[in-house]
Amino acid sequence: MKETLVDYFISLIKIDSESKNEKAVALKIAEDLRNLGAEVTFDNAHEKTGGNIGNLYGYFNGNIDKKPILFCAHMDTVVPGNGIKPQIKDDRIVTDGTTILGADDKSGIAEIIWAIKEINETNEDHAPIEVLFTISEEIGLLGAKLVDLSNIRSEFGYALDSHEVGHVVTGAPSQNSMKFTIHGKGSHAGAAPEFGVSAIQIASEAISKMKLGRIDEETTCNIGIIKGGTATNIIPKEVILEAEARSHDKDKLQKVTDDIKQILIDTAATYKLGDFQASVESIIQKEYPAFVLQDDDPCILLAKKATENIGLPFKSGISGGGSDANIFNFKDLKMAVVGSGMDAVHTVNEFIKLIDLENGTKWVKEVIREYSKG
Repeated sequence: MKETLVDYFISLIKIDSESKNEKAVALKIAEDLRNLGAEVTFDNAHEKTGGNIGNLYGYFNGNIDKKPILFCAHMDTVVPGNGIKPQIKDDRIVTDGTTILGADDKSGIAEIIWAIKEINETNEDHAPIEVLFTISEEIGLLGAKLVDLSNIRSEFGYALDSHEVGHVVTGAPSQNSMKFTIHGKGSHAGAAPEFGVSAIQIASEAISKMKLGRIDEETTCNIGIIKGGTATNIIPKEVILEAEARSHDKDKLQKVTDDIKQILIDTAATYKLGDFQASVESIIQKEYPAFVLQDDDPCILLAKKATENIGLPFKSGISGGGSDANIFNFKDLKMAVVGSGMDAVHTVNEFIKLIDLENGTKWVKEVIREYSKG
């Protein structure tokens, strides 16, 4: 392993690992875990996701007789995540502006592993520790959905997959993914436009009627992708809309989803041409369920104690984003999401401050210490 935490983090983000291509970084992490004394295994989740390696599980024996504590992070990054060229500028690590940095979520991985390394080096007594590094989180939490939790011995854990160190996410929304295919009728746009029905026009009219963005304090909705048309001189016969809705309230989520679908259907119904009737095909998929943890839950109180012990302000609250924790909480493995210091994620402006990388490691160490006390 590298000599410093910063060097180690940089070594991880230099390894390409966009979703479904985590093998290289996973094998390195596995080697590092073994060198620290962990029992390491991979599952076969990639056989169902189409990736090149499965979820990585590591177990560290402790010398305090109690159940293990679990730490989780994901190994994949979003696009553009190949050929990352990290740079240290002033107080932070940044990219060269052509790719993301990959602090989401390699900051979490680095902090977990480095914290365990430092505890080992000082021969501290500690409870057993489990680590779980998942695949394909960024494209639908695919790895987490395929984890066999019968292999997990911990009763609770922490996913290092949020922003500010010391901030604990106690709740996250459900998400529905939506794909709509609008069927119009093609025709020559110059010679015979009156014999065509524009799928783009139908989509545009429908979108103008939708309430998008922030619906209320619990609910959001977004159309993120529009695909359609083949040439400017052809009336477009097909348009595909891809959208999502999120809410902490299942009834609100259902209503927003139903409203979007019905607006498209009703709008298409008004476009007829002779025997032709415009139509809409819908595919709606629930990506993950919501979860909420109470502020007095033992895992939240432990996180609060550890945060205060290292001199950082503690904050907790619900989030608008989903993570592996949504899946694990749904499967009755209690998991809070905690900050690792990542910032401006999913953009080429992503960065992490050096102090936050260090504090994230301190936080993991302090949680292990406090948990091991009793």
